[in-house]
Amino acid sequence: MSMIFSVVAFVIVMSLVVIVHEFGHFLAARKAKVPVYEFSIGFPFSPRIATIYRHKETAFTLRLLPLGGFVSFSTDGDEDAQKLFGASRLSRASIIAGGPFFNVVFAFLIFIPAFIGTEGTSWLHAVQSSANAIWMVIAATLSMFGDLFTGQGSMENVTGPVGIAVMAGQAASGGLGDFLFFTGILSLSLGIMNLLPFPGLDGGQLVMVLIEAIRNRPLGTKAYQVINFTGIMLFIGLSIFVTWHDIVQLVS
Repeated sequence: MSMIFSVVAFVIVMSLVVIVHEFGHFLAARKAKVPVYEFSIGFPFSPRIATIYRHKETAFTLRLLPLGGFVSFSTDGDEDAQKLFGASRLSRASIIAGGPFFNVVFAFLIFIPAFIGTEGTSWLHAVQSSANAIWMVIAATLSMFGDLFTGQGSMENVTGPVGIAVMAGQAASGGLGDFLFFTGILSLSLGIMNLLPFPGLDGGQLVMVLIEAIRNRPLGTKAYQVINFTGIMLFIGLSIFVTWHDIVQLVS
């Protein structure tokens, strides 16, 4: 039962922080007048089971696997995606950064009631504590990735889906305050990780926009597809390795 509870808690928390992330992309795209054709709750490659609502060109849908979510800037072909690539570099950068920015803001907001509930402090002090927590997590996360990239760190501190599921169950069992803290930290970590200059992540997309600005001409859709595909393959490989590491740690 505890394992089922952990999985359910993991699905709820991960879906929430990913939807917040995608909502940031969505609002930034709307502001930039770039059409979003689908906003989906659920894993991207799972079958669509329902269209919940339609607004303008956007279909709000539900996918079979409830984990996460995504926004789509195309329908059936690359012609629709050209509307995104045809936007100004500043607009594209704002759309890319919108997801991580919303994750940081969400973490800040969710830490406030967590501090009030666990410490019985005032709103003002909770806001200050939330800001301090944001800074501490950002500094610690960047330090961890910096150590990994320079070879000074260890995989012992890296947690994958299995480890996160266990921690989600423990946080949920610890009460609402612990669950809110865990949700905020996961949202913040997702936002920071996505800003890393890695192919397939938002940070990698921002680097490509910067390269276009320096070259003063676009990279082209094909270059984006190749770079993103490479990033996705590397990410899948890393996810498999980290998941295996989590399982070994749990068994031992």
